[in-house]
Amino acid sequence: MNSNTSFNKIKCLFSLKNSTSFGGSKIYLSYLEKIKLSEALKCLNDTKAANSIFPVYKILLYLIIGWTLHCQRIFHFRKLQHDSLIKRFLGGRCPQHTLLYKELDRISHSNPMFMFEFRKLNIEMIRPCLPTNLIIDLDSTVETLYGDQQGAAVGGNSHKPGRKSYHPLLAFEGRSRLCLNGILREGNAHSSRNANQFVEETLAMLDTNTVKYARFDKGFGGEDFYQLWETKGIGYVGKMKWTQRLQDEVKKCRYWTRFVDDDWIIEGIAMAYKATSWKKSRMVIIIRKAQHFCDGQNQMIFEDDWDYEAIVTNLDWEPIDIFRFYNQRACMENYIKEVKNGFSIHRIPTGRFKANELDMLLKLFAYNLYERFKHDCCEPIHQGYTIARFRIEFFSCAGVFIQHSRQVILKLAENFVNKHSWERMARRVAALE
Repeated sequence: MNSNTSFNKIKCLFSLKNSTSFGGSKIYLSYLEKIKLSEALKCLNDTKAANSIFPVYKILLYLIIGWTLHCQRIFHFRKLQHDSLIKRFLGGRCPQHTLLYKELDRISHSNPMFMFEFRKLNIEMIRPCLPTNLIIDLDSTVETLYGDQQGAAVGGNSHKPGRKSYHPLLAFEGRSRLCLNGILREGNAHSSRNANQFVEETLAMLDTNTVKYARFDKGFGGEDFYQLWETKGIGYVGKMKWTQRLQDEVKKCRYWTRFVDDDWIIEGIAMAYKATSWKKSRMVIIIRKAQHFCDGQNQMIFEDDWDYEAIVTNLDWEPIDIFRFYNQRACMENYIKEVKNGFSIHRIPTGRFKANELDMLLKLFAYNLYERFKHDCCEPIHQGYTIARFRIEFFSCAGVFIQHSRQVILKLAENFVNKHSWERMARRVAALE
């Protein structure tokens, strides 16, 4: 084509058939087929007839694919409805986006055990990628709402003070980045509400996996919570609130051990401490930090220069090891950011609480499948990619289906920049048992 041709003279015809905007996602859809995701979803019990035009497993599969391909809201599924690649993967037809609202509501209410079964399925699908000894990281997040959805309430919301929200509780595995469990809660729920029940359910689903450690912030705590870990023989480290009573106890300590003496000075002690709500004393690690300051001759540190942190634990480790082990939990903020920005768990689709919880579980499931795909099929350089970058680098590629010699061929763009890496991933997918 003559590059000097005026764009005003270029004609446009909407006549390209059997085309797709997501040709690069063929490797991912092939992977879902290899791990038999459809068969796993068919095992979920539901009241809908198996011979329906869109049985439950197809609805769930379509939602999982849509969240992975950057549908942030339900009505964004309109762009997938007539995509040739997605239609072919779902058997030739995709449901209309308006049906998805109704199905989320119907599935979440038709069978009270459905979400529990789905949580168990989530564990089974990620079990091959879990390490031998698990680290459970607990945290909660805020999902701001812009309506009167069921369960919406005003709670702690640093981004939108006074705005109604949800307050989900999440459990991630500390090394594999995988989400083990999640529940949706009202916006005014405290971080520790239902935490014991949530932990018990998560441990029950991980029956064949050994949970060795648990980490949590100062929003969690209390005698029953600590006792739960202790009775199960699980080591825990948890941040404590810096109360006046604890501060007075720390002031009595005179002999601190210095662990770091650089730009920042870090000192620590281990002490037995019994809070007013505890039935027994527990080991509490106190860490204090101050920025190194020198007047030219002597190092100057005043009492007001120290920042104090308290960590309760049942591990017999050095204070600096407890401190560093707890700080590794900070990666969980990145996991939550990924499920929010990449899979839109903060985009609330319906006005019904249970339907919104099912939607959250589907998005967390989609996140886990993507992490498992990277673990099984991607090179180390690509395993750190967020889903947003992976979509740009690999999924977004124009393609056209053609039939030749009784074969169906997906022709992708010739100038696809990452085609060599894409082909290596495709070979890994094909080699999976």
